[in-house]
Amino acid sequence: MANSEPAHILITGASSGIGAALALAYARPGAHLSLGGRNQERLADVAAQVAARGATSSTAAVDVCDRNAVADWMISAEDHAPLDLVIANAGISGGTHGGPESPDQTRAIFAVNLDGVLNVALPIIPRMIARRSGQIAIISSLAGYRGLPGAPAYSGSKAAVKAWGEALRGDLAPHGVRVNVVMPGFIKTPMTDVNGFTMPFLMSAEKAAEVIQRGLAADRARIAFPFPTAFLAWLMSALSPVIADPILRRLPKKD
Repeated sequence: MANSEPAHILITGASSGIGAALALAYARPGAHLSLGGRNQERLADVAAQVAARGATSSTAAVDVCDRNAVADWMISAEDHAPLDLVIANAGISGGTHGGPESPDQTRAIFAVNLDGVLNVALPIIPRMIARRSGQIAIISSLAGYRGLPGAPAYSGSKAAVKAWGEALRGDLAPHGVRVNVVMPGFIKTPMTDVNGFTMPFLMSAEKAAEVIQRGLAADRARIAFPFPTAFLAWLMSALSPVIADPILRRLPKKD
């Protein structure tokens, strides 16, 4: 049911930022969290905070680009207890502040932000279909509304998972599986701390986790926030490139 609290939640990118904040938001007595990330030390710290809130957890130092390792982890977590909620959160950023994006940076961003999401979602979908329950949250970005000249690969990867998640929602709905696309704006995380420009409507990771948790509980198809930034991003996507391109080219370049 859309309003029931998930008992087993799996989160990638859980060692910091939005992922860590979501882990703490869902931590409560009776809940179990399967937490994945690349930094085992930071994961252990998040697990300790989860335990302090009365929940249990397991951690895995897993790279979402490793398709086989992620699949093994997903199925092992599912075998422990059915996964009520899977949050494909792991992502990396990059831009053109130092010049045009290199091929290596472009491929690395797509590998994590697109292939990483597929590696997390695809192994669990057949299991959820078989039991006709489960929820998958795909973390995109407001940058997925319209390609930004300052961050081509980041924008492109987030647009790809946005479109895939929206289509997947309709595809899996008849099977009892819910899919939600999450599109945050500027959130204070290690990823945005490197930005050397003012970020409008900057939101804390904890506040972002609250917004996401409420949206997932309500089964909102698209959770885009904060509203002012979301509206502007949507408007840029609706405008003709003749109008939008000159505006977007003036924006600061992402580090």
